[in-house]
Amino acid sequence: MVAKSGNSPAPRSLSQIELSDRFSHQGVDRLTLSSSDDFELEAGMSTGSKDQHQESLTLLDVEANEPVHQQPGFSFRELAKFFGPGLLTCIAYVDPGNLEADLQAGGFAGYALLWLFLVCTIMGFAFQCLSSRLGIATGLNLAQHCGQEYPKLPRYLMWFCMEIAIIGADIQEVIGSAIAIALLSNNIIPLWAGVLVTAADAFVLLLVEQWGVRQLEAVFGIFIAIMAGSFGVMYNNADIPQGQVLEGLVLPRLPKAALPLAVGTVGALIMPHNMYLQSAVVQSRPIAHHEVEKKQSALRYVRIETAIALACSFLINLFIVSVFAKGFFGRELPEDFGLQHAGEYLASNFGASYKYIWGLGLLAAGQASTMSGTYTGQFVMSGFLNFKMAPWKRSCVTRTVAIVPTLVIAVVFQASHKLDQLNQLLNILQSIMLPFAIIPVVYMTSQPRIMGKLFTSSKQLQILIWTLVGAILAINAYMIVSVTEGIFGNTWWLDLSFVVVGTLYYSFVAYLTIGPNKFYSVVSWLQDKGKTVFAASSASIEI
Repeated sequence: MVAKSGNSPAPRSLSQIELSDRFSHQGVDRLTLSSSDDFELEAGMSTGSKDQHQESLTLLDVEANEPVHQQPGFSFRELAKFFGPGLLTCIAYVDPGNLEADLQAGGFAGYALLWLFLVCTIMGFAFQCLSSRLGIATGLNLAQHCGQEYPKLPRYLMWFCMEIAIIGADIQEVIGSAIAIALLSNNIIPLWAGVLVTAADAFVLLLVEQWGVRQLEAVFGIFIAIMAGSFGVMYNNADIPQGQVLEGLVLPRLPKAALPLAVGTVGALIMPHNMYLQSAVVQSRPIAHHEVEKKQSALRYVRIETAIALACSFLINLFIVSVFAKGFFGRELPEDFGLQHAGEYLASNFGASYKYIWGLGLLAAGQASTMSGTYTGQFVMSGFLNFKMAPWKRSCVTRTVAIVPTLVIAVVFQASHKLDQLNQLLNILQSIMLPFAIIPVVYMTSQPRIMGKLFTSSKQLQILIWTLVGAILAINAYMIVSVTEGIFGNTWWLDLSFVVVGTLYYSFVAYLTIGPNKFYSVVSWLQDKGKTVFAASSASIEI
């Protein structure tokens, strides 16, 4: 397969290129790209075949230069070619919602929850690797597989849940960026104005995508470097007791008072929409999907790249938790102990410079998260609904929905701790939506008919991953009950709501777990049994 794009190929934007490697299975000998980015399929595919397989195309940000040639042994040069997509996905581990969870964990639990951040990062790595395997082995992302695998109603429900998760994450990004702008300007720019500025700069950042995939990844790398540098300076200058940090990492402890924080940490770190993004962005490097050795080599380098990116995100979280544990654990903390006022408290404890360092890192986190959320929404909408929307239109929709509640709170309450409370609730929302991302990816990668025998998850891996899924579901159940009882109290109507909503929620989870084919087999079996019992009862009555 040959990709032609003129005499001097250049990186193409996400809206310009669709992967063509998938067509190697359908006998396409060549893919020609004209100057207007229209596709021309040649030699080996009839018109009917083109129509039949057109939906299999994957919208991706692909460089049209020479493809990656995997080598048998490890090569840093090959790793460099695959390095970049992990920078887009690791942002979800250090977005403003995570920073909120970090400072809360450090301020209220000290170093005790550092082990949980490490465990959640490792869990996230496992799920990210499954998403990568799905994308590389099949040439389709998770949303596209869901669009093909599930009937209309479940597919629309999953799409709706993911849109809610993406919009929730977008609200967190608006909150974080607006607070950072107010902080860096010494409150000259009020919160409501910061919200509007954040809405506008999302479209400025979309221009970066037009430069090409490598340039986009470089911008994300700069944002991550700013966060690591800012929070690393805070960590280095705060005289952190390294022994307590090490103890928090290797000695699992869960104080009863920190249990709600621990539950929220799971939702903050493992973001549901990130599974959909990972399965798509790993295809941004041309890979011959019909060559097993090259796919295996690609998976190897993607796993290494993902591990490096997540290690960076874990260090950023460790820096923040440790600084706030050093400065605030054991003290009586006020109600407004959140993103903005944390900057003021940092200034009073460690010096005025900490306020601006914190604000700079927070702004970088919010801006980086902005673009990753927009692109994830594109993949989700295109895969589930086979509906494509331009990035700027997509950003208009999500930003409008995200800004409305944030702007109302910023204007009406004029208090950032209200935004902090909204941020914490959104972390809980992410955890509730998490099963609708991790269960499909675990299910898909366990099916030989989808993955092929070679790339299907082993039985041991399936047992381990499904155990993690079960733990997350148990955490969700506890969290929903404890949070809602804390808000509304223990009343009969609340208990009834738990029964109804919980039954619907976990029934849908069970459906996704066993898959549509087995589900309908079970339903058919129950219908046959019901008919048999009814016939036997009718016969006995007649006798």
